Amino acid sequence: MDILKKCNLCPRNCNINRYLIKGACGADYKLKVAHYSLHMWEEPIVSGENGSGTVFFSNCNLKCIFCQNHIISSEGLGKETSKERLADIFLTLQNKNAHNIDLVTPTHYVPQIIDSIKIAKNNGLKIPIVYNTSSYENIETIKMLNGYIDVYLADLKYYDNTLSEKYSKCIDYFKYASKAIDQMYNQVGKPVIVNNLIKKGLIIRVLVLPGHVDDAKKIISYIYNKYGDNVFISIMNQYTPIFKFRKYPNLNHKLSNSEYDEIIDYAINLGVSNAFIQDGETQSESFIPNFNPDIV
Repeated sequence: MDILKKCNLCPRNCNINRYLIKGACGADYKLKVAHYSLHMWEEPIVSGENGSGTVFFSNCNLKCIFCQNHIISSEGLGKETSKERLADIFLTLQNKNAHNIDLVTPTHYVPQIIDSIKIAKNNGLKIPIVYNTSSYENIETIKMLNGYIDVYLADLKYYDNTLSEKYSKCIDYFKYASKAIDQMYNQVGKPVIVNNLIKKGLIIRVLVLPGHVDDAKKIISYIYNKYGDNVFISIMNQYTPIFKFRKYPNLNHKLSNSEYDEIIDYAINLGVSNAFIQDGETQSESFIPNFNPDIV
């Protein structure tokens, strides 16, 4: 695993030896898992009736200030886990009739995850693998995943770099995320849906932030102009304020119905037809998993 001795898995490009020190993501060389379970709250074609076999990894290379999973992404809650144990978790979730394995925030553990997928496949893992990412990825890391990932569930968080700098401390988010997503699409192509479940393809998530409707419109326009209906766009209203921000008061409240309706109308007028929208009360802390690394 020499790549971790000079780690540049993500655009932070720490170039450090993770066997000696931790990267900007907060991770060293040890695989760390915060929680795993059947998860019912992904997009319908991912969760289906039985649920997605979701594995939440500790730490994160993006660390958005509003992250609802901050206890694992920024505080590093989780349990050190071997590659063999992670493979066992995959198989356990498959035995519980999960429709897929959903890898949440996996970027900084890609080499270990690939090894675990190999072990699990050698022991009977057959369900699709979903890579659930912020998309702040180096394209070389996504290329490493070619052949191992069936479905990419990719955020496209910001179009405007001033927003990514304010909220995620990176001035180059869109540059890297757009290239990474293009590589994802090149690998998996158009969606393959069987019995209302996605088996292969790309879903791009757009989390609409309060006060930033215009940025969300630019993101949706970019996605549709580039990919048309060859990808699914998931337009999300579920931003949940966890903290109080003095500098950014817009983040202290939920997205308004009028803001979300404006985004949906914009997407419809643009011609988007392969999309998911959220209806009802999704802006609640009850949708945040109760992370329990003890079960790992």
